[in-house]
Amino acid sequence: MTIKLLAVGKTDNKQLNELINIYINRLKHYVKFDFEIIVDIKNAKNLSETQQKDKEGKLILNKLQTTDFVILLDENGKQYSSVGFSELLQKQMNSGVKRLVFIIGGPYGFSQEIYQRSNSKLSLSKMTFSHQMIRLFFVEQLYRGFTILKNEPYHHR
Repeated sequence: MTIKLLAVGKTDNKQLNELINIYINRLKHYVKFDFEIIVDIKNAKNLSETQQKDKEGKLILNKLQTTDFVILLDENGKQYSSVGFSELLQKQMNSGVKRLVFIIGGPYGFSQEIYQRSNSKLSLSKMTFSHQMIRLFFVEQLYRGFTILKNEPYHHR
């Protein structure tokens, strides 16, 4: 199985990128992982929220395959403990999914088209975080999930 993280907009903060890359490199020991940035929409200031979400949605859809299992990182999604998240990962691996795709949307979230295409929604917290910070939190939790599955000492129970 391949896990892909799609995120709208680049991360300008060098330190944040360095931390994200630490976990991406650690993940390579457990799973084929791909992190792809979808470029920001040009002239987004001139668009309504709906127009911006629709344009981002079309760019996201272009990155998806029909067989992908898609999970949106969304504030209204299901919340898991780290152990529960590792169990979700195991379930997906056992199901034979070839590509598990997690998506971090733009500043206004997702278009209706993306919600319709998704298979599930995941919330990392009831709190609101920047889209750049969520990338770091997500890749760390993904790494933690695999260390839990491998019974490694990273996660303390």
